[in-house]
Amino acid sequence: MEPERCKVNHTLPQPVSFLLSKLRENGYETYVIGGAVRDILLSRTPGDYDIATSAQPSEVIAVFGEKQSHPTGISHGTVTVVSDGMPIEVTTFRVDGDYTDSRHPEDVRFTRSLKEDVRRRDFTVNAMALDEDGTVIDFFGGIRDLKAGVLRTVGDPKERFEEDALRILRALRFSAEYGFSVEKSTSEEIFRQKDSLLLLSVERIWKEFSRLICGTYCAPILRKYFDVFTVILPEITPMRNFEQNNPHHIFDVWEHTLAAMMVAPPTPVLRAAMLFHDIGKPSCYELGQDGIGHFRGHPKVSAVMTEQILQRLKVDTDTKETVVLLVKAHDVPLEPNLKSVRRRLAQYGEERVRLLLQVKRADISAHSVKSACRLPELDRFERILDQVIKDRLCFSFASMAADGKDLIEMGIPAGKRLGAIKKQLLNEIIDGVLPNEKSALLQRARELWESDG
Repeated sequence: MEPERCKVNHTLPQPVSFLLSKLRENGYETYVIGGAVRDILLSRTPGDYDIATSAQPSEVIAVFGEKQSHPTGISHGTVTVVSDGMPIEVTTFRVDGDYTDSRHPEDVRFTRSLKEDVRRRDFTVNAMALDEDGTVIDFFGGIRDLKAGVLRTVGDPKERFEEDALRILRALRFSAEYGFSVEKSTSEEIFRQKDSLLLLSVERIWKEFSRLICGTYCAPILRKYFDVFTVILPEITPMRNFEQNNPHHIFDVWEHTLAAMMVAPPTPVLRAAMLFHDIGKPSCYELGQDGIGHFRGHPKVSAVMTEQILQRLKVDTDTKETVVLLVKAHDVPLEPNLKSVRRRLAQYGEERVRLLLQVKRADISAHSVKSACRLPELDRFERILDQVIKDRLCFSFASMAADGKDLIEMGIPAGKRLGAIKKQLLNEIIDGVLPNEKSALLQRARELWESDG
């Protein structure tokens, strides 16, 4: 069967074009392959460019020299070539052997056939090749599926997902990012093989899932494939259809969560914070005598559950700590006055206060219309925050006009009492009863120290 071909008007980066030309000049078939071709057809700028070639690894190294060539995946035919400072993966056309661990082929066999190479790829929209002259070569209907916005596997979905269970999450991630609908037999196989996700390393799961939740269309995917996601996040199971019975809410816990996620900016930290911010609600539910549901203490419970989940997924420490803090603090009041702003800055720091503003906006936006009146308060809080930063007002030890060394020099020994005095000085500065001036701070420190004597 002859492949479908079409022309695209796209100028490849010079380092990529150079590699294609150089390999061609040496008699090898060479193409841009995979995701870059998909993005070019969608008029998106590719994040990176991968090259597939009939040249074997030793031949690639011979063409570009050992100085430019790095055998980063030699057993699978991949050589990373640095072209004009740009690292580009160049992989030999290959046929994969059997997959026995739902992750890696037992062996690979190099081939001179482009068709055999793309046959092993996951989805039709990722199985297209781009020639140096702008011709897209498509053996398996990727052009057609891309136009229709459909995601389907190359060949039998059962085989593709059995080869690598991560393709289940990749399918859902592509759908969340691009708005693709998943072809019927592909979708059905995702549900059938969902438990195979447990065979994957947690690092691979988080890498795909953190991108998925940042997708423009993540909410409908999380909704439709809820039963799939409970395999890797069983803690979300009670959230669906859990009615809140509260006048501030118009959704159940799960639908509120999805609505809040769609308002939050698409970063892993913020989307994860919104996904988990109410995960503890079902276990905290109490129905009052007035018929209204209450969830006392749910931020703390949600934060504990969030930390457990992110630890299990081996999420990096900074992301984990920030998400847990945002979940725990999502109900903390942000009152639009100078004292409150400076106290929150002292408590969390500027970066996390700004993230908390985003979390609270998303949370409130997913409440009832009645709750929307709280949004202008957040705007006023943010304006005061901006002014505090602009005016460089003191809200931390680092911005105090006198530091610990100054207090030690005036005779206060290092230790717990020194720390307590510094904290008292900062609180009085924030409360507006003590100016942030060195002489005033030292005088007040002496008073506090002598009052202990």
